[in-house]
Amino acid sequence: MEIINEQKLNGLISAAKAPSRQRLFELLAKAELKKGLELGEVAELLNVTDPKMLEQMFASSRKVKEDIYGNRLVFFAPIYLSSFCVNDCAYCGFHCSNKGAERKKLTRAEVEQQVRELIKMGHKRLLVEVGEDPERNTIDYVVDSIRTIYATKEGKGEIRRVNVNIAATSVDDYKKLKKAGIGTYQLFQETYHRPTYKRLHEGPKADYDRQITAHERAFKAGIDDLGIGVLFGLYDYKFEVLALVSHAQYMDRTLGVGPHTISVPRFCPADTVNLELPNQVADADFLKVISVLRLAVPYTGMIISTRETPEMRAKAFEIGITQASAASATSPGGYGQGKNAGAQFEVHDSRSVEEILASVIERGYLPSFCTACYRSNRTGDRFMELAKAGSIHYLCKPNAILTFKEFLVDYASPKLKVIGENLIVKEVGEVDEERRPELMRRLRRIEKGERDLFF
Repeated sequence: MEIINEQKLNGLISAAKAPSRQRLFELLAKAELKKGLELGEVAELLNVTDPKMLEQMFASSRKVKEDIYGNRLVFFAPIYLSSFCVNDCAYCGFHCSNKGAERKKLTRAEVEQQVRELIKMGHKRLLVEVGEDPERNTIDYVVDSIRTIYATKEGKGEIRRVNVNIAATSVDDYKKLKKAGIGTYQLFQETYHRPTYKRLHEGPKADYDRQITAHERAFKAGIDDLGIGVLFGLYDYKFEVLALVSHAQYMDRTLGVGPHTISVPRFCPADTVNLELPNQVADADFLKVISVLRLAVPYTGMIISTRETPEMRAKAFEIGITQASAASATSPGGYGQGKNAGAQFEVHDSRSVEEILASVIERGYLPSFCTACYRSNRTGDRFMELAKAGSIHYLCKPNAILTFKEFLVDYASPKLKVIGENLIVKEVGEVDEERRPELMRRLRRIEKGERDLFF
């Protein structure tokens, strides 16, 4: 009840009406102060349907995003270690009753091979994903895989930060993840609506309370970068958005650290998973969700996956998204194989990293593979202090430029190098005069072969 008060949220949804134009102006003016919104105000915005009013909302969420994070987009890739799972979640391709599924658990050598493939794409940060299986997928297996990821090199490339999305676990297990050097620990509630949660889950994950309190155990273990999210489509999106904001406010209030990231995946079919969901979220409503979350929780990084099409991702980048997966495989061993057998879900953006970067550059964004905050102790409350003040982009921009320069030198085609170098010239010119000379020196050092230079 302290984290999610369903009765209160349902009451807000029932009482809320679409705001008048004057009221919308007031709400957006408050949101643009970048201090967030109250739950009742969020409920009002979720009722906006007028196209012109939605465009006003999108303009405000775009402004909030740019004020805090600038024009940079951070890219990463998931790495699936094992599809063995004891849970029978109705929406997931790894569910244990999927008896015909091609199950796989990567060996240490296979982890290394997959990481090499990802490095050759230009990736610098990965998200570890693994099914819940206490016998096959132990915490020691996960930790050993993380160490293998960090130890693997390919040319001048390496993975500099591993984020983790594994099942809710104990404080002792989270301490092991912390010791292994993870960045953000992500765990999605999937749906905050208890009756729906109960209906869709069987197995250890069916414990709603174990799931929703996991971030507090992780924080107690010393992990202060935490990610939350839901799988949109399982229940009413208005309830889920209010619940996400409630959860974010609870974390900020009790831990002193709000969510470092909020993820917004939408349900996608998979092998033996093709649910008839009455709450599937239409494209227009999905964009509204992203905009409202950006306005309500302005400091958080917002993540979109390859579940979405290139067209939808492009629209989402404009109004709130700051991080995106690229060239994802959603099955263990899927990179470099030319197939995605046994996938957790269908991928709807199958473009290469280079194709995605070319697309976002054309739209005025600066690609980033930065991991500097994690390795400069700018996590938890230290990151929040910078993000909430709107000053994090003063560090993000030069570090994004440096990591993008590495990509251009090490992985880009001649065509991408030309447009990429033109972008860097433009972006360097927008860096503050104090940092600009040193940034230019570091860019020259990268050209001469040095790597991993960051502010």
